[in-house]
Amino acid sequence: MDFSELAAKRISVRGYRPEPVPEDVLQRILETAHMAPSAANRQPWHIVVIRDEAARRAVHEAYPRDWLLTAPLILAVCVEPAAAWTRPEDGWNAAGCDGAILMTHLTLAAAEAGLGTCWIAAFAPPKLRAALGLPDGIVPFALTPLGVPADGGRQKQRKPLSDVVHDGRW
Repeated sequence: MDFSELAAKRISVRGYRPEPVPEDVLQRILETAHMAPSAANRQPWHIVVIRDEAARRAVHEAYPRDWLLTAPLILAVCVEPAAAWTRPEDGWNAAGCDGAILMTHLTLAAAEAGLGTCWIAAFAPPKLRAALGLPDGIVPFALTPLGVPADGGRQKQRKPLSDVVHDGRW
């Protein structure tokens, strides 16, 4: 499968079969995510793998959608703004951008392995911080369930390319 096919294959999945994710597949996905570029190669990210039922239920308190618990694993991407590159001219911090690049690599690697994900940012940060036991300075960025999709997921819908691409100037 070439990259364009992989990008088209990645969809948001909101229902999973109960079978476990093989450890070697999980490790390959994590290694691929870890290869993501970051500003000034600072790599200001952390991935928390949530496996056991009590921990998954604690994460569910921060994002109370029952379909989240259908996946055998939940991955939490966290960023460390103090470790990220900051643009000197205006103080812009790249931690969120770096976290998004890592999350993209992660979701594409999962799709390549035939697994489903769903990028989740609509969680309650204080509850998620507590559920993950995050130390000060570490910020929860995104969650994704990880597992075998229960169905084909949703069809991708995109605006026409001509609505989002501007040639030379806006």
